[in-house]
Amino acid sequence: MLYFAGLLFYILKSYFKSKYIFRLLLASSLLLQPIPALEVIWAVNCGGDEHTDVHGIHYQSDPLEIGHKSDFGKSLMIQRVVPQDRILYQTERYHVNTFGYDIPVYRDGDYVIVLKFSEVWFAAPNQKVFDVVLNGEHTVVSELDIFARVGRGAAHDEIIPFSIRAGKLRVNGETSQVDGNKISIEFIKGDLDNPKVNAIYVIKGTVDDVPKLPPMPGVDVPEEEEEEDEESQTIKPQKSRKPSGPKIKDPYAADDTSAMLLPVFVAIGAFIPLLYCLCKL
Repeated sequence: MLYFAGLLFYILKSYFKSKYIFRLLLASSLLLQPIPALEVIWAVNCGGDEHTDVHGIHYQSDPLEIGHKSDFGKSLMIQRVVPQDRILYQTERYHVNTFGYDIPVYRDGDYVIVLKFSEVWFAAPNQKVFDVVLNGEHTVVSELDIFARVGRGAAHDEIIPFSIRAGKLRVNGETSQVDGNKISIEFIKGDLDNPKVNAIYVIKGTVDDVPKLPPMPGVDVPEEEEEEDEESQTIKPQKSRKPSGPKIKDPYAADDTSAMLLPVFVAIGAFIPLLYCLCKL
């Protein structure tokens, strides 16, 4: 008997041990699976040197000669970005007129262009405001005021999805002709200072594939709005409950209560004299 009990214990122990090892191997295989790399079409560190960021995107040094390149932002510790990639927001290219880049696109498909900005000079809104136009026709960013969006010395990305099919570019419901195997991205001179850009990259994919910046601290949901939401959740109007069926008529509503009690009063009135007579006997 003890032999069979020991054998059963050994079998169960081996089973659970092998099951644990199997689960461990399965979890390890899932964790060790390679993450699909971004299919980067083109990337440039505007106004700066080549750089490979934490996501593996390799930015070429800025080939543009028009306008001015600046590294003034290196005097700032750019927020919302890891130290390794601050360089992408510390260097920039700006111009006193409209300027832009040509982006090579050779295949049909879905694309996303990511424009990187940071305000490193102005310390108030409405100082630098400009538009961004794609393929010469589509305003994809309107009246961009970097300081108004994120303040001074903070990273800001504009993410613009578009598609190309049979020589046609489509973005925001608009369509234009693709000239050859390239499209243009332009930064339009406005009335308030000069247009600029810190870095650009284009991937073949969707917006879900794009690495996102973390949210700005303390500006996501104001505290007053949160308190209002809590009050609205705690104080809710009570709804009147409706009956589940048709209204039932009260069967006693039409009866006269005094008529129902009349026999009782008569019986009591006849019983009292009888009781009085019995007491006299």
